[in-house]
Formats: sequence, C-alpha cells, structure tokens
Amino acid sequence: MLTLRQLFLANNAQTTDFPLLLEFERAEGVNLYDIKGKAYIDLISGIGVSNLGHSNPYVINAIKQQVDKYMHLMVYGEYVQTPQVRFAEKLVSLLPENLQSVYFVNSGTEAVEGALKLAKRYTGRQQIVACYNSYHGSTHGALSVMGNEDFKQAYRPLLPGINFIRFNNINDLALVTNQTACVIIETIQGEAGIRVPDVAYMQALRKRCDETGTLLILDEIQAAFGRTGKLFAFEHFGIVPDILLLAKALGGGMPIGAFIASNQIMSAFKENPILGHITTFGGHPVCCAAGLAALEVLINENLTATVPEKETLMRSLLIHPAIKAVRGKGLMLAIELENFDLNKKIIDRCIENGVITDWFLHCDNSMRIAPPLIIVSDEIKKSCQTIVEAISYYY
Repeated sequence: MLTLRQLFLANNAQTTDFPLLLEFERAEGVNLYDIKGKAYIDLISGIGVSNLGHSNPYVINAIKQQVDKYMHLMVYGEYVQTPQVRFAEKLVSLLPENLQSVYFVNSGTEAVEGALKLAKRYTGRQQIVACYNSYHGSTHGALSVMGNEDFKQAYRPLLPGINFIRFNNINDLALVTNQTACVIIETIQGEAGIRVPDVAYMQALRKRCDETGTLLILDEIQAAFGRTGKLFAFEHFGIVPDILLLAKALGGGMPIGAFIASNQIMSAFKENPILGHITTFGGHPVCCAAGLAALEVLINENLTATVPEKETLMRSLLIHPAIKAVRGKGLMLAIELENFDLNKKIIDRCIENGVITDWFLHCDNSMRIAPPLIIVSDEIKKSCQTIVEAISYYY
C-alpha cells in the first residue's frame, strides 16, 4: 500500500521538484504537529493567513454553527445571507466611510482581478500602473501587474497597457496620468522582501491619483488585520485607498478574499453590462462566519496593540554578523542574508529544529518572519534562538 507521501507525489499537482513534504496531523496555537508528534513553531502563519494561530476555538465554533444552518445557496450577490451581511457590516464599521461596499470573493488573486476590472469600468480608462517587485497573485490579470519578469515571462501575452514604477520613488509618480485607470500597489511590499515605503511617498501617491482622477488600489492581502501594528497598514501613512484588497487572514483560516470600495464606485458593476463581476463561491457563508469570528477575536483580545512590543523583542534577538538587515513593520519582517544558498540552508536547518520559516519570491536572500499575532515572549525567544543558532552553524 502506498504511503500518504507517495500518494501526494503521485496524485497532487506539484509546483516544484522539491516540496517540503512535511506531514502534519494537527495544529494548535502557533504550533504544527507532525505525524510523530514533533512540534514546529509556525513562524510564517501559513504565509500570512493564521494571524490568530491555529484552531482558535471561537472561530471553530462559528464554523460548526454555520455548517449546521446552511452552506452554499446561490452565486454571490443574490440572496441575503446572514454571515455575508454581518461580516461586511463589521468590516465597514472599521474602515473609513468611503470604503462602504464589500465584494467577497474566493482569494486574494480574485480580489485583484475584480478590482482591476472595477477600476477600468468606473474610470473608462485602460492604462494601469503597478510597481516593480510587486506580487498580487498568479492569475493572468494579477500576473500582469506582478513586477518580476522571471515569474511571468512564460505566460505572455498578458494584459496590455501596464506601466511599472519603482516602489517608494516619488519621481516615478509622473507616470500616473489622466489616462491611468488605477495604481495598484502593496501598502507594504511583501514578496519583495518586506519593503516599507516612506510616509511622504504614500501621501504623494495619493495626491497624484487625486490630481489625475486615478483610482488608488491598496493591496493589503498580507499586511492587514493587525500584522503591522495597525488594523490596516494604510493607517500608518495617513491616506485612504479608493479600493482596498483583503484576503489571507480575512477568513481566520478559511479561504476568502474581498475588494472594498465606495457604493458609487462599486455600482459600476450593475450595468453595461450587468453582473460586472460574477463569483460562485465568493462570500461562502462558512468562510464569512469564520472571518467574522476571527475579526471579533482580533478586536476583543486587542491583539494588534501587542504587535509593536513583540516586534521590538524580535529585533533585539535577531542579531548576528551574518544578518545584513532586519526590515519590516510589526510582525511582518524580513531577515536579509548574503545570498539564497545561505538563506536556504538556514531555513532548512530551522525547519529541522522545529521552526518553520521561508524565503521571498522576489528577494530570495531574505528570510520571512511573520508569526501568528498570538505568539508570546517565550515562543519568540525560542524561535529567534533557533534562527541565530542556524545562522551560526553555517556562518
């Protein structure tokens, strides 16, 4: 009889020739437990998903209660479904007043697709501005605004009319004109190795979009929900987007995304043509119930307020001659090392020693540090000690 690992390799689509092949049996808090009972600290939160850690009882209970009532009923936007309505209501209550209309989708990349369509439809323009080294997803439209040719050259032709600018470079904002439908930008660049822009740059970007009638789309798929020490990362910069993109931690561990705009902007999907964006499973009631529960836990337990102190502790412990820099904001950090080979060896050794970390698509000499927000001091100390010991082993 084939083992589960053999079946995985035989029947599940692979995206590399070297999957990690870790086999987990359960997860709780910040820990994942393999089939032998070994615990691993999840220092990447499933790539930005598990802000509350794993198996939060409040979220699990919300899922169970909703499953007992109903699951899928109808394509998104037709029926009045309590989980969707209550979740949207809660999100809107926490956002600036112009972000009042929530369109739930299945993932971050679909949120990007919907937002790009909405910007074109609302403005009547076709040109889009994106950033070099950006990452917005893997579908064709999202790939078109990715700022790394290595990951998209094999899939051309992609969307036309995309202009790229340098992230955090005010001079490049001149490329935003009255022909630009939207600028799509990560509030904090993720796969570029966690790049935090200057406040002055973000405010200049907002001003330039206002001057040219361009919609500003902020991608907070990785950065939202307390990860940076604010509920939403744009709060650090004194600006508000026209369209906000959310996913990953949005669902409390369940798959869901959203793009959020004003009622006026979102109404562009209602006509010429009607049904301007359609999604069958977007806003799935079980996912919405989980997302609402997760958001309530985040707020009620005031987890966002604990992030700056945890960041400070991490930075104080991540000290080694081989570390060239520690970049980021809150619990969205990158450790820069000399090169990918060294980084990969250190990551692999950390995993062997029970700490899961990773590298970045567009910055492979840097290590990803993005633990669940519930991580406590002893877990931070253990994680950082494991990382520093792994660096010392090879350096």
